[in-house]
Amino acid sequence: MGVPITFLDKYNPEQFEIIRFRKGDDGKDLSINGKCPYFRILIRNRKFER
Repeated sequence: MGVPITFLDKYNPEQFEIIRFRKGDDGKDLSINGKCPYFRILIRNRKFER
């Protein structure tokens, strides 16, 4: 899931895994008027890992 950068204040490595950081122009990020104003962190809940 994508979360805002402010998530890092509450980040618990035992609960979540950071997958990657996103701020791109490849059409996969939220864009407003063709610009991507938001930086997102993609995380995964460790509870569902196999």
